[in-house]
Amino acid sequence: QVQLVESGGGSVQAGGSLRLSCAASPFIGRRCMAWFRKAPGKGREGVAVIDNADTITYGASVKGRFTITKDNAKDTIYLQMNSLTPEDTAMYYCAAHHQGASCPNAANDYGYWGQGTQVTVSS
Repeated sequence: QVQLVESGGGSVQAGGSLRLSCAASPFIGRRCMAWFRKAPGKGREGVAVIDNADTITYGASVKGRFTITKDNAKDTIYLQMNSLTPEDTAMYYCAAHHQGASCPNAANDYGYWGQGTQVTVSS
C-alpha cells in the first residue's frame, strides 16, 4: 500500500514562490511519481512527472517555472513553484504509479493519491 501526504501549500502573491512536499512510502525510487492540480470548475491537470531514472516531464503551463525533484532516501518528492500567477491557484495532488518507467501523463492512470494541498495565488 502506497501512502502519500502532501504539505507546503498556502497563499502567496503573484510572482512569489512555494515549495510543496509529498512524503511517500514505500520505495518511491521505483515508481512514477507525479504532481497534478485541480482548479475550481476545471479538470485535473498534469503538472510534472518523474520516473525511476529521474526523467522529468512538465506540463506546458508550468514549464520553466516549476521544478520537480525527488529524494529517495527520504521517500519524498518536491515541487518548487516560482513566478506564481493567479492561474496556478488550485488544489495540488501528489500521485504514484505502480510502474517506474514509461510514466503515464493522464491522472486516471495513477492509482495512488494524496489528500491534496491548496495553493492560492492572489494578484
